[in-house]
Amino acid sequence: MAEDEKPVFFFDIDNCLYPKSTNIQHMMSELIDEYFQTHLSLSQKEANALHYKYYKEYGLAIEGLVRHHKVDALDYNRKVDDALPLEDVIKPDPQLRALLEDIDTSKIRLWLFTNAYITHGKRVVRLLQVDDLFEGITYCDYGSEKFYCKPHPEMYDKAMREAGVKSNQNCYFVDDSYLNTKAAHARGWNAVHLLDDVDPDPPHPACQYHIRHLSQLRTIFPQFFKSTSSNSN
Repeated sequence: MAEDEKPVFFFDIDNCLYPKSTNIQHMMSELIDEYFQTHLSLSQKEANALHYKYYKEYGLAIEGLVRHHKVDALDYNRKVDDALPLEDVIKPDPQLRALLEDIDTSKIRLWLFTNAYITHGKRVVRLLQVDDLFEGITYCDYGSEKFYCKPHPEMYDKAMREAGVKSNQNCYFVDDSYLNTKAAHARGWNAVHLLDDVDPDPPHPACQYHIRHLSQLRTIFPQFFKSTSSNSN
């Protein structure tokens, strides 16, 4: 029965396990624009506009590229995500590790949930040195003929299936994306919207909870932590 299954805590990766100030999103946007320019013969301005349009419509630029331009998603991944100099900007984070280690995995399981491809997701958590703390990862499978990403319902279904949890009420989730947390909340997940220090409060909350630091998860879900001290910021 669903009431008897152990809950799962899904963690987004990019701009969630590391701060937005790392600026990886900006570096990625530049590479995406370059890809649009090169493969679709667009000007920089046209590439940026189409990139933004597809991101708004589908949640990922690559979905628009595959759907409308028959781009090879794995080629895109090699030239965008896998081309990022992550080793230069992502360093081990002892505070993040201490926070995750303090989660009582006898009460809740830890799972990664990303819109990136597997190579990027694994690289980030390895560089942060927290890869061993998660049971598994649900990622956007660029290699499949039809792939989905957050905030599409099929992606949340995929995460639950892969993590082995049947009840939406047993799903806990933190993500920096307004749309992703809003979609999770709408289906009954316990969603937390992570805002950066410099982000303004949204006009309408995406979900029940919003935080500025992952350490605040202790306050929201104290039942899942071994200690109550906020020794991680």
